[in-house]
Amino acid sequence: MHDREKQARDTPGRAQRDREGASNVGGAQRSSWLREGGMRPPKSDRALRRAPHTHDPDDGRPVSAHDLMRKTARRLQLGSGILLWLYISIHMVNHALGIWSIDIAERGLHLAIGLWQSLPGTIVLYGAAGLHFALAIRTIYGRRHWSLPPAEWLRLWAGLSLPMLLIRHVVGTRVATSFYGFEPNYERVIVSLLTSGTQGLQIALLAPGWVHGSLGLWFHLRRRAFFRRARFVLLALLVLLPVLSAAGFVQMTRAIVPESLAVPAPDAALVAHRAALDSWRHLLVAGYLSLIAIAFVGGQLRNRLSGDDSPDSSAEPRREPTHE
Repeated sequence: MHDREKQARDTPGRAQRDREGASNVGGAQRSSWLREGGMRPPKSDRALRRAPHTHDPDDGRPVSAHDLMRKTARRLQLGSGILLWLYISIHMVNHALGIWSIDIAERGLHLAIGLWQSLPGTIVLYGAAGLHFALAIRTIYGRRHWSLPPAEWLRLWAGLSLPMLLIRHVVGTRVATSFYGFEPNYERVIVSLLTSGTQGLQIALLAPGWVHGSLGLWFHLRRRAFFRRARFVLLALLVLLPVLSAAGFVQMTRAIVPESLAVPAPDAALVAHRAALDSWRHLLVAGYLSLIAIAFVGGQLRNRLSGDDSPDSSAEPRREPTHE
C-alpha cells in the first residue's frame, strides 16, 4: 500500500523528468548533427525553430501568417460594417422622428448632415464603405463553394443589393448637393418622391442594409456572453426601429400640403441636372455590377484551374477538440 502511494506521488515528477530527458536527448542529437562534418539539422527541425511565435488570442494556439491576415480582414469587415449599420440606424431614427412632426425630423436631418458631410465624417463613412465593399469582393473571389444556409443567402442578397440602392441615394443627395446646388430636406425629398410615385422606394432603401447589418452582427456576436444575455432586447430593437422608421415616413407624407404636390412647369436647367444625375446612377451601377461579375467569374476560373474543391477559403478553419 505504501509503495503504491509513493509511486503515485512520484508520477508527476517522473513525467516531468521524462520530458526534460527527451528534450535533452533532442538537443544532444542536434548538437551531434552539427559536430559531424558540419551537417545541419533536418528541415523539419529548422522549420520548427523558425516558426513565428504568433498565437491565437482565443486559445493560445499558434497561427500562421495567412490565418492572421484572415482574422484581421474579418475584424476590418466587422468594424466597417458596424459603422455602416450605425449610418443606416441614424437614418431610421431621423425617419422615426417624423411621427411627432416634420420639423423635428428636419432638425435631426440637419444634425446628421453636419456629422456625415464634415471632413472627418466623410473620410470615415466613405472609407468604411469602400473597405467593406473591397472585402466583400475579396470574399466573392476567394469562395470555393456556394453551398450556403438560407440565412447566409439572405445576408448575401441584402449585402449585394444594398450598394445599388445606396448609389441612388448618394447620387440624389451628396452628388446633387456638391455639383448642382441641391439642398436636401425632408419636404423637398418627399414631394419629389410623391410626384414621381416612388415613395415606397425610400422605405425599401434602408431594408437591405438593415437586414444585412443585423444578420452580420448576429452571426459575429451570437457566441458572446453579453449578447446571449441581451438578445431579446436587441431583437426587439432590430424589429421595432424599422417599424417606427416606416411609420414616421408615412406620417410625414400625410403632413405635406396638397398644394406642394402641384407639378411645376419644366425647367431646362432642372431637366439637364436630372439627366446628368441619371447618367451618374447608371454609370456607377454598371461599374458595381461589373466588379461583382469579374470577382465571381475570376474565382470560378481559379477554382477550375487549381482543381480545388475545398471549403470557402474565407471561412475559419475547423478546430479539432483537444485532449488533455
